[in-house]
Amino acid sequence: MDIKRPAKSKLKKRIRTVVFIVIGLAAIVGITFGLTRLKPAAPTLDRSTAVIDTVKRGQMVREVRGIGTLVPQAIRLVPAPADGRVEKIPVQAGVVVGYDTVIVELSNPQMEQEAMDAEFQVKAVQADEESLRTRLESESMTQQATIATITAEYSQARLQLDTDEVLGKQGLVPDLLLKISRMHVQDLGNRLKVEQQRLTISGKSTKAQINAQESRLQQLRALARLRRDQVNALKVRAGTSGVLQEISVQVGQQVTPGFNIARVADPASLKAELKIAETQIKDVKLGQAVAVDTRNGIIKGEVLRIDPAAREGTFIVDVALTGPLPASARPDLSVDGTIELERLNNVLYVGRPAFGQGQPTVSLFRLDPDGKGAVRTQVTLGRSSVTTVEVIDGLQEGDQVILSDTSAMDSPHIRVR
Repeated sequence: MDIKRPAKSKLKKRIRTVVFIVIGLAAIVGITFGLTRLKPAAPTLDRSTAVIDTVKRGQMVREVRGIGTLVPQAIRLVPAPADGRVEKIPVQAGVVVGYDTVIVELSNPQMEQEAMDAEFQVKAVQADEESLRTRLESESMTQQATIATITAEYSQARLQLDTDEVLGKQGLVPDLLLKISRMHVQDLGNRLKVEQQRLTISGKSTKAQINAQESRLQQLRALARLRRDQVNALKVRAGTSGVLQEISVQVGQQVTPGFNIARVADPASLKAELKIAETQIKDVKLGQAVAVDTRNGIIKGEVLRIDPAAREGTFIVDVALTGPLPASARPDLSVDGTIELERLNNVLYVGRPAFGQGQPTVSLFRLDPDGKGAVRTQVTLGRSSVTTVEVIDGLQEGDQVILSDTSAMDSPHIRVR
């Protein structure tokens, strides 16, 4: 049988429920308010993935580094001497060649024909010279014979005149005959004098004609030698001793005068060409010490030349190699070069950070003494090197800082584990 409960007990139950609900809401509001007042947890950095360095005081060597290649100082580009077709390539790149080593053989039928024509012209002029000498000698002998005849006649006429003079004084020869004898001697004397003058002039003319012919012959001989030398030059030679680095033609190829057929380099005279970033070139000077790493040894050197203009963001720095070359040194060998700029004494320095390059002030995390945490610190940097940088302000000797890139950690404190 059901017993009816009194209404007072129901009222108490409702009040209790309401109280519980109010208390629960108050608790939720309190917890929420407390959570909003909590600070976010500090980010955590794994020590094994971080680069940590200690601030030191002492001598800091400023250096810049660049990549480059070994290049020969003595390079000869072998040009094509004339138009021609490549007929033969007796040697290949990489072999050692001498001054007279034939690298490429060319052909040029026109030049060969011109050389033959010049030689034939020389022979023809030689024959003409021999003929001229013979003719002039014959003319000279004829002239001498004429002089000899007139001389004999003159002598005979002179004897006759002497006889007539003696007889004329005795009255045995008429005066007319004596005058005729005198005129005959005078005439022969004049003829002899003229013929002798003609012989002298003929001798000068003979010498002039022979000299002219010899000059013509020498000119043609020089032209023939030039033509023959041009044909011989079609056998292109190295022109120097060294290593044949490159042949830029193929058999059957047609080349023009001046076309670079090959490149010969002296492997004993090498230098290094380093590419230095334009942001680091300002402190590089001539004569500075350089260490060139060939990956099989370090070669000492010094700065020889600095390119006056930048190319693709870098300057080319030539380095004269003063130390002995390793056996592996070859032209076009890739190398790394480190140029020593200066030595700074008694300065505070630390490893170069992975971020903030070129900025005077960077934000670094300095480790706590226990090494379990780090605090962000503003650090003023000075002169920099390849792996180190000078510390002006913000750190003390012995401080440990994180050099890794921590730009993603936007917090003044981090935990290190």
